[in-house]
Amino acid sequence: MPAPYDGGCICGAIRYRVTDEPLTLYACHCTDCQRHFGSSFGLSMIVSRTALQLLQGHPKKYAVALPSGLQRHGKFCGECATRLWGEPVKFPQVVVVRPGTLDDTTWLDPVAHIWTRSAQQWVVFPNDALTFETQPEDPLALVNLWFERRSNSD
Repeated sequence: MPAPYDGGCICGAIRYRVTDEPLTLYACHCTDCQRHFGSSFGLSMIVSRTALQLLQGHPKKYAVALPSGLQRHGKFCGECATRLWGEPVKFPQVVVVRPGTLDDTTWLDPVAHIWTRSAQQWVVFPNDALTFETQPEDPLALVNLWFERRSNSD
């Protein structure tokens, strides 16, 4: 589905638009994401920071230091507490949109599942899913996979 993509929080106080195609979309099964998302995995859609436009409202900031030393920063709705996007400290040129906050989620299909060694035992991966036991060695692997998929579908 081509950009733009609109989204927002559950109460409607915050609205945003992603004006360009994502750089990648993946599912992470690490224990940090399980706790952060309150679920068995987290979906992450990486987009250029310049592609994210705030349309309505004033999201609040969060900053968390994990026991591993990793820092998680991002924005959430102060009214309903919906987490909207992350802001990676090491990669300030991108944001990590929480794709479940998009108005239309029917097109979401992760390019890969990472940290599968931490996946809940009942999670079943699709037969054609690309999986990584931990983090891919190449930080651009998930981006490259996304662009390969897009070029193969044209």
